[in-house]
Amino acid sequence: MTKKKVYALYRVSTKKQVDCMKQLDGVADKHDIPMQKKACHAFIDSHSDWEFYDEIAELGVSGFKVSAKNRDAIQTIQHAALEKKFDVLLVFMFDRLGRIDDETPFVLEWFVKHGIEVWSVNEGQQRFDQHVDKLTNYIRFWQAAGESEKTSIRTTESLGQMVQQGHFRGGCAPFGYQLEKRGRFNKRNHEVYEIEIHEREAAVVQLIFNLYYTYGYGSQRISTYLTESGIMTRKGDNFTHVTIYHMLKNRAYTGVLKSGKTVSQIFPHLQIISLETFEQVQLLMRERAKPKDERVVPLNTKGNSLLSGLGYCGHCGARLVITTSGKKRVRKDGTEVVTPKIRYVCYNRTRHKHKCDGQTGYTVGKLDKVIDAVMHNLFAHLNDLPKEEIINQRYAEQIGNIQMQLANARVAFQAHSAEVMEYEAEVIKVIRGESSINSELLNKLYEDAKRKAAESEQAVLQLGEKLKSREGMKSTLVKQFDDMKSWADMYDECGIETRKMILSHIIRSVRVKRDYNIEIDLNIACEELGISSCEIGESRLQVAG
Repeated sequence: MTKKKVYALYRVSTKKQVDCMKQLDGVADKHDIPMQKKACHAFIDSHSDWEFYDEIAELGVSGFKVSAKNRDAIQTIQHAALEKKFDVLLVFMFDRLGRIDDETPFVLEWFVKHGIEVWSVNEGQQRFDQHVDKLTNYIRFWQAAGESEKTSIRTTESLGQMVQQGHFRGGCAPFGYQLEKRGRFNKRNHEVYEIEIHEREAAVVQLIFNLYYTYGYGSQRISTYLTESGIMTRKGDNFTHVTIYHMLKNRAYTGVLKSGKTVSQIFPHLQIISLETFEQVQLLMRERAKPKDERVVPLNTKGNSLLSGLGYCGHCGARLVITTSGKKRVRKDGTEVVTPKIRYVCYNRTRHKHKCDGQTGYTVGKLDKVIDAVMHNLFAHLNDLPKEEIINQRYAEQIGNIQMQLANARVAFQAHSAEVMEYEAEVIKVIRGESSINSELLNKLYEDAKRKAAESEQAVLQLGEKLKSREGMKSTLVKQFDDMKSWADMYDECGIETRKMILSHIIRSVRVKRDYNIEIDLNIACEELGISSCEIGESRLQVAG
């Protein structure tokens, strides 16, 4: 008797998924390739008219996300089927073929149409002798797709709960932290690690943020500084500018834990960098990444001119750039010395004279003195502001704005959720043959509605969290006010680099006109503190938002 040749397919979604399932509850065996292989071989042995032909395993391939046309294993098996090399395709469960509800049912049907029996260890043979078999086949993979979504949601929720409770979800601790066992056990009775601050590394993290935020160092300059100072990474290597960049972007330093889209509250025992400092660094990084003609902060703080990145011609709007020239003079002893002359010049006036009828340049020393006078006047003006009244007013405005956004987001979420339910009802009609909508179009509309519902739901959650942290919003306003106070105390004491950074935090742009008349645009943070206008000497300092 000629025996039927059996081709076995095994699949496990992702290594990460298996590890997460093991970490959470120790029930990952159902995903293990060896278990699938053992079950399939035993199933083959139980059929006297079957014999093993070949097997193929997919490791780390999602049957829910990866189309069959992009899966090498499916393509290999289909090619072998066309060449009549085997008679039976065996899987542990049919969802090993895939979980895409509008594709996988037709992949299974393709094998049957080409004379291949398709069997599952757990579900038996899939036949298409009757029309109802097609409906059963479609429903199976529709349910499998739903289960895949539910499993993903359960795993995401479980990991999200871990970080919300302040527990480390796994992996390597970021620089600045260390892992220690503190007597907590998981469901498999294995002691797990907790994350905590590594004091020596945390001091390096604080130094990096301080160099960037206070002194205006860029990633490359910080990397060089650390190397020259003999400060190394955990592995004993030099800090690269790429490493520095990613550290400056790492929100974990504010004391939060993250898993996917879930971000925990701030845990004070894990906070290395204050939230306010972190947000200011992100703003500074975004500004520095802008094109030169849009940037309003100094790309670096080298040099002795205060207005790098902030100065503009008040006549044509072009940037003020630095130019240096030298004037020679002869000393009594006959030696020549060159006295450098540094000026801010209008780019258009020097390169495209027809575009500007303003003054060509401004002496750096003179203009910087004017700016210094403005800053002292501004800080003096700050002392006269009613702190509590201003903060309460701005706080009420912010809360009102968030509440309005939240109401709109809730309406959008309800509308998109209702749309999703309508399309789900239409799917049943498609299965019954009662719908006039093309199944491909329906699937596109359904997926688009689900995406919009998810986005609006996320907006509701985020705005809700903002309202919950309203005290933090008030604290931020207080800190902005107090920062201005500290900058006022620091301004005369610090060096040129720090003064440049103070200016970039307070001033958005400075427009200079003939005879050193200036107009200054303040950052929104200053505007929120109630600073609207002030005067210096005979000139009007106009503060615009």
